[in-house]
Amino acid sequence: MGIIVKGIFGLAVGLLGYWFYAKLSAVPEFPVYPEDTWWGKGDPIKGNTDIKPFEIDVSTEILDDLKHRLDIALPLQPPLEGVKQHYGMNSNLLQKIIDHWTTKYNWTERQSFLNQYPQYTTMIQGLNIHFLHVKPQVDKASNIKILPLMLLHGWPGSVREFYEMIPFLTQPQNGRRAVFEVIIPSMPGYGFSDAAAKSGMNPARMAQIFKILMHRLGHDKFYVQGGDWGSIIATIQTHLYPDSILGAHLNFCTCKSNICLLKLLLLGTTFPSLIATKEEIPLFTPVSSIFADLILESGYLHIQATKPDTVGTALRESPIGLAAYILEKFVTWTNLQWKDLEDGGLSRKYTYDKLLDNIMIYWVTRSITTSQRLYAEMFNKEMYLKGFDNIPTPSKVPIACARFENEPAHQPESLLRLKYSNLQQLNNYKDGGHYPAFELPEVLANDVYAFIEKIEIQGFL
Repeated sequence: MGIIVKGIFGLAVGLLGYWFYAKLSAVPEFPVYPEDTWWGKGDPIKGNTDIKPFEIDVSTEILDDLKHRLDIALPLQPPLEGVKQHYGMNSNLLQKIIDHWTTKYNWTERQSFLNQYPQYTTMIQGLNIHFLHVKPQVDKASNIKILPLMLLHGWPGSVREFYEMIPFLTQPQNGRRAVFEVIIPSMPGYGFSDAAAKSGMNPARMAQIFKILMHRLGHDKFYVQGGDWGSIIATIQTHLYPDSILGAHLNFCTCKSNICLLKLLLLGTTFPSLIATKEEIPLFTPVSSIFADLILESGYLHIQATKPDTVGTALRESPIGLAAYILEKFVTWTNLQWKDLEDGGLSRKYTYDKLLDNIMIYWVTRSITTSQRLYAEMFNKEMYLKGFDNIPTPSKVPIACARFENEPAHQPESLLRLKYSNLQQLNNYKDGGHYPAFELPEVLANDVYAFIEKIEIQGFL
């Protein structure tokens, strides 16, 4: 009798385990979104779909208002002794950058810099979408192939992140057989792109808008590169439009499926060698410390995913508050160790002008609140039930991951391959963090070249 009971119990446990595993590993169908959605104000109207030249031209009123707000700002709260960047943006460092903003930063020069590349807007689903469009100048007799490449930014970034990278992609490089026609859109609600007037503008909807943009420009098939939100949007594009995406290059690769998280928590904390190489283990262990760091650095996410308009109101009113909020992310996400530095490490990778260019794009467009709403549109019950994270990318779409050592979160290759079905390139870099286009433009450009050349060679470049 005891043997029978044990057998029944074992069978029950086995069936329960199988059910649990099947539940965790179930792959939902990717939703289909109608392309006639209207995100503009009011009811749909027949919009003009022309592509119109655009130039940044900030009014004197906006600049005078900014100067006034900087001039009347209250003295900053002195930092606690010895805390460096651990309480957020250290006010001593912030004051140094504000002084640069008020005495050395020249908007006339910076605006000319930002206008150096051709820019356009076009109406898509009721929104004017802003984008850079840089075409290479190539001698027709050179046999260099021109390939369409979309670059997607994230938060708290902007199209500004890619400016130093553009020449490496659009100018023929020694030994390269291809060059890129580069399209860099501002995400809806970011910078010079309109914000949605209705709720629901999540990454999948942005993926659709950017696909429509590329098709309107005459590119039915194209490559895409992204980090941060751009990586998420590019990944979703592979699901929605596998026949349009020639390949996706990502510098923020993660697998957040149920199975990946279970393996990371169970095996990563006990037997990490079962899911990672010896070189990878230090990047994501101890798991408890990594999760502690993520919790410590994700306070902004909880606010923006729940009450984006509340914090957005404060940031929209204060240029110094906006600068502190954004700059803190460039300290910690470039390198978590920079929190231990009095100067936040920023001058090691960036100039203050570069950082202020990005802040100015948010300020002059009044887009900080609308940019933060993306978190609320992504991290909610409706999106969770869609199960995006549990859907592997289509096997027909090649994927590349560029991993930079100081990225705040890493996962082993074995888990990434559960998400990216056709992972053709995975390169690791000892330098760089969350913003490689901004930090290491040539390194990232070369990684993009290496990936796309592999794909094109397979198709007989």
